[in-house]
Amino acid sequence: MEPVNKQQQNYKDLRVWQHSRELVKQIYLLTHSFPNDEKFGLTSQMRRAAVSVPSNIGEGSGRQHPRDTIQFLVVARGSLYELETQCYLAFDLDFISQKQLEIIEERIVSCVQLVQGFIRYYRSLG
Repeated sequence: MEPVNKQQQNYKDLRVWQHSRELVKQIYLLTHSFPNDEKFGLTSQMRRAAVSVPSNIGEGSGRQHPRDTIQFLVVARGSLYELETQCYLAFDLDFISQKQLEIIEERIVSCVQLVQGFIRYYRSLG
């Protein structure tokens, strides 16, 4: 497999990274109003899952081979599904409203689609 040209792919220019970064902000704002006794529970888990997405995209983009990048993108996708589940749990526990769930779900689905497209791109290189 040919190494990916790092100059060609600056992760900060990627829509997938930019959208997932915005998702982190939304999750932090959303969880800010969670009960204090959830600080080390669902609040922390949701924030860690959200932060994992752009972090893994960035780290994967710095890899030299497509198969290595794909591995990090798959982790990012898994974190999105984890976050999605946690949002439903927050809704079930009445920490967020139906409308808030719909808004964040829309952002998560968008990020999943972008990550999936990026995975397909890197698979086409290998």
